Amino acid sequence: MSLSYELSREHEEFRKSVRDFAEKEIAPHVAQWDIDHHFPVDVVHKMGQLGLFGLTAPEEFGGMGEDGDFTSLCVAIEEIGRVDQSMGITLEAAVGLGINPILTFGDDEQKQQWLPDLVAGNTLAGFGLTEAGAGSDASATRTRAELVNGEWVVNGSKQFITNSGSEITSLVTVTARTGEREGGRPELSTIIMPSDTPGFTAEPPYHKLGWHISDTHPLTFEDAHVPEGNLLGERGRGYAQFLATLDDGRVAIAALAVGCIQACLDACVDYAGERQTFGVPIGRKQGVAFQIADLEVMLHASRALTYRAAAMKDAMGTPTGPSTKDFKQAAAVAKLYTSESAVTATRIATQVFGGYGFMEEYPVARFYRDAKILEIGEGTSEVQRMLIARGLGLPVE
Repeated sequence: MSLSYELSREHEEFRKSVRDFAEKEIAPHVAQWDIDHHFPVDVVHKMGQLGLFGLTAPEEFGGMGEDGDFTSLCVAIEEIGRVDQSMGITLEAAVGLGINPILTFGDDEQKQQWLPDLVAGNTLAGFGLTEAGAGSDASATRTRAELVNGEWVVNGSKQFITNSGSEITSLVTVTARTGEREGGRPELSTIIMPSDTPGFTAEPPYHKLGWHISDTHPLTFEDAHVPEGNLLGERGRGYAQFLATLDDGRVAIAALAVGCIQACLDACVDYAGERQTFGVPIGRKQGVAFQIADLEVMLHASRALTYRAAAMKDAMGTPTGPSTKDFKQAAAVAKLYTSESAVTATRIATQVFGGYGFMEEYPVARFYRDAKILEIGEGTSEVQRMLIARGLGLPVE
């Protein structure tokens, strides 16, 4: 399929505005926020005022409408992630996992109830899929929702859920077993769970290796009652819904990885030009210069794969647009390559900085901690390889 994925002038101008915001509102504070594990709600609201949560939403809900698209969202995630990965994932999850399921699968009443505040950045939403025994294998979901007297009664637990327990979290969409199909296969559906639902508890936040600023909690549901109308989309379509949600999310994670690689490259170029050994800048040494050159190659390849997939997403549904199969393949390829490249980039950057790279006062240490989850969240590298192999027609299990 022939498809142009060069960023437009408007996209590049938008990039500059987001970069200015990130450098002014996030960069001066991020080191201390990381130490304090502080989730800056005021900055989330400012991101909303800038329109970042509404880049894929229609104007009727306060979104950018025709002035925004999925590519713009990826640009914003990249630029926020270039300054801090935690704030980048806050944006990615807020839109891709919070807003988009309701926008894509919700009915008119659900959209009118929840989207305006989410799009404005007044509130956040989470996406409750992963459980202790069910991540890549969603068929192992144990959370149950039983329809009793016009209400869904939800019991179970979720883990590793982003934006799920902040002071401005308004809801979490939860996948749950709502019955069984023939052969004993679970019927999975998605239920909207408002954060103030009795019996719904956001447990204390995790003590994480990285993403210290991001809001992440385990969730428990004990006889949590919500109206029957809180079913998101069709009953029994939860599996298909989250697959579609994750396809988009993989491209957005790729954009976050691109921001990480860009940050590593920028830091290494600056440091190698200033740091001297044996009377000369270390950038004159081939052993250092060649590693930084490798970062440049990774960055160009990662950005190309990411924005190709984003352009495919924006073109879907048009007469000459890609098929769902083609987009899925492109999303998996982008996510796999960029996330693994980001991990490599942070390792190289830490090595270039030497002993200083091991010190928390230098940003490369934070990026080193933050990068690993990119190979795990929204589909592990192993899952991406499986999807890519299947897309090639291989009978992989």
